[in-house]
Amino acid sequence: MRASRLVNLLLLLQTRGRMTARQLAGELEVSERTIHRDVDALGEAGVPIYAERGPHGGVQLVEGYRTRLTGMTAEEAEALFLSGLPGPAAELGLGTVMTAARLKVLAALPAEMRSRASRLVERFHLDAAGWFQTTEAVPHLGTLAEAVWESKALEIRYRRGDRIVDRRIDPVGLVLKGGTWYVVAVSEEQLRTYRASRVVDATLTDDRFERPPEFDLAAYWTESIAAYERDVPRMEVVLRVDPERLGILEDMVGAQAVRAAERLEPTDGPDPDGWLHLRLNLDWPHEIPARLLGMGSAVEVLSPAEVRARLPEVAARVVARYAGSQLPAPAPVG
Repeated sequence: MRASRLVNLLLLLQTRGRMTARQLAGELEVSERTIHRDVDALGEAGVPIYAERGPHGGVQLVEGYRTRLTGMTAEEAEALFLSGLPGPAAELGLGTVMTAARLKVLAALPAEMRSRASRLVERFHLDAAGWFQTTEAVPHLGTLAEAVWESKALEIRYRRGDRIVDRRIDPVGLVLKGGTWYVVAVSEEQLRTYRASRVVDATLTDDRFERPPEFDLAAYWTESIAAYERDVPRMEVVLRVDPERLGILEDMVGAQAVRAAERLEPTDGPDPDGWLHLRLNLDWPHEIPARLLGMGSAVEVLSPAEVRARLPEVAARVVARYAGSQLPAPAPVG
């Protein structure tokens, strides 16, 4: 454990330069006294490290001391940093491993490559946790990415609902969310998020812009999706469902909603079919009847009454659509 901490302390100093004992203690989750002992241990081991006291003091390495990775091109370093997926790594319990690995690479890179890798992380963020599983065509993704990378303003035409609007934007980042690309941009002095597939035309201008100071793309995206999920309209639905069809219910309304559902005891004794009674919070209320219709007869809505009433209406429209139509003759076998 201590050997790993000493290595991480050394890499932090290589990456960031002078740091106070308090900053190092916070990063490594130990006491300041432990940091001082570790600094002494590194010095005794021959590492050119020293500490200065006072308000402008701190711990640092002798200028020029660092290890390097050889044979890594700038493109390879950028690809390595772009491949980091912190969300899934954290879910697998590998978040600290991922962070340590990237820190080691960043510390070992030459100054110019280290700057480019840091710049890449500022501008591109991959969010692998999916809302949707399908990908969609993004014909202007190359132009959007170039504008983000070069900090150049864009003139775009954007599909908003059933109309096309013209916008001038300063794109500060691209985010990939579950196969869907989003552009984070400043427009009319506000940060906004645009779905990249809805950009019907994009023209790169020669005007460069200044990125907002202290802007953190990953933090902005995390806050944005939290606000989106918090503000999505929801409805409480009570239903009974065939327990062998729970997997299908997850497909219809979302695995998270089913796993968070409250299991209820039937009010009139045991369910005659042995079905489960669940109370779920489902988003986008107007879509609920159509989604539940995909369960067929394996689900019954008990409440609210408006959802229960709309299900047969939706089913009747489906039947009317196909009433009287002739099925094509089956193709001959062989």
